[in-house]
Amino acid sequence: MKKLVALFLALIMTFGLMSFAAADEPFEITVLLPQFPSDIDFVMENNPVLQAIEEKSGVKLNIQWGPNSTYGDILNTTLADKNPPMLIAATDARAPIIVNSARAGAFWDLTEAIKDAENYPYLAAGNEGIYANIAVDGHIYGIYRSRAFPRGGIYYRCDIAKEVGFDREVKTIDDLTELAEKLAGYSKDTYALNMCSYTAGTINVITVAFGAPNVWGVDENGQIYPAHKSEGYKKGLDWLRHLYEIGGIDPNFAQISTSDWDNIERTGKAFMRFDCLDNAHRQQEWFETNAGVTEQIFQSVGTVAKEDGSITVWPQNPGFNGEILVSKSVSEADLPKVLKFLDWCNSGEGQTILNAGLEGLTFDVTEDNHRKVPDEKKDEYSKNSQMYHNNLNQLGMGVPGNLENPKAEVNRGYTELRQRYEDLNALLAPYAVTNPCYPFVSETYTAFGAQLDQIISDAAVQYIAGQIDEAGLQAAWEDWAMQGGDQITAEYNEQYQAAHN
Repeated sequence: MKKLVALFLALIMTFGLMSFAAADEPFEITVLLPQFPSDIDFVMENNPVLQAIEEKSGVKLNIQWGPNSTYGDILNTTLADKNPPMLIAATDARAPIIVNSARAGAFWDLTEAIKDAENYPYLAAGNEGIYANIAVDGHIYGIYRSRAFPRGGIYYRCDIAKEVGFDREVKTIDDLTELAEKLAGYSKDTYALNMCSYTAGTINVITVAFGAPNVWGVDENGQIYPAHKSEGYKKGLDWLRHLYEIGGIDPNFAQISTSDWDNIERTGKAFMRFDCLDNAHRQQEWFETNAGVTEQIFQSVGTVAKEDGSITVWPQNPGFNGEILVSKSVSEADLPKVLKFLDWCNSGEGQTILNAGLEGLTFDVTEDNHRKVPDEKKDEYSKNSQMYHNNLNQLGMGVPGNLENPKAEVNRGYTELRQRYEDLNALLAPYAVTNPCYPFVSETYTAFGAQLDQIISDAAVQYIAGQIDEAGLQAAWEDWAMQGGDQITAEYNEQYQAAHN
């Protein structure tokens, strides 16, 4: 009897999948995704990866790519269009344009759909707290793109560090300072710290390490206050200013595009970076593949203690990096089809294809069932990946966790930095500083947040570069307060007190 029941259930599942994937004509979904970098020629016609997605999910994807460096502007234009793409990847779930568009009815409310485990089991398996963090006025309009937590940190060229006389583990801020100063003195045409126009990440890593809150903090009286009013924030800026003064940061850092960030390290122009820790093993593997490196030349930093021994870490993300939104260009009748596709994207099969491509095209499978790119196929698979896979992982969400099968080999080449990355995520997580205001919506920030953020960002950059002094920095902060910063603080305080009372 059990065998008959099992056979019956298997047949039901088979016919259910057939009904979704075996339609006479595939259901076409238009998608907007960011692209890193922007100069890759992605092949749409006769693309084996897209064909596999169509075969497995019943959906034909029509993808529009937007260069990451201008993606914010592209989003603004796209959301003003009368017929936007059906699925839109938003890299910032709290961007004013996203909040305003959600309130204006530009996206489908998915609050109830993500609870429907019967129809969308993978979407329903998501973290309730993370879903809450992307809500607007209590309503969920997207599926969050899961990211490793805390992920942000510091890595550096350990081979160069040895050359300049630093050959020990970085455990304290004093260690980090000594390392940075020695790297700054390596040569006249190189820099210690690799900074670019995306200054927020660099500033957040070092200011939080000095004890600043993550965007917003809670003082001893239980009141919300902005990070830049903390002692740690100023100490972090002073640290960067000092490194700039001794020639440890490129004077043109604010004009360097994010698309050039990797190349600066790859051409030996800078040796340390405050960024996503997983980039350390990607850089290591690039050097192994392209420069014939046969030893570990990068190292990731673990916990960095302050003078009092405390440790605070900027988490880089709140467990996700943006979301996939379903626009109202999708009809109500077609909404279940789109949600079914998003659910498939979160399945093991969907995750594997979106994140890695196809066996025999972009990877091989080892005897112990792990993805691997053999040395003799690296050029072929790299070319195939750029042509056919590109940045399809930007459509990946990973809501139920990593279900990829086969999973990637953890250790590759001459380094174990991939495993160290996994270990550091677990090690640093207890020290991650969360943003207490993340779930809340400030009307003033929604209206003027971009301009106000720019005031703080510009002032930080100018202070680091020595273009303004402490008085100029304080003046910018006062301008921020008068232009709406104090009102934002009050609005967050009201919501925070209400939520905690």
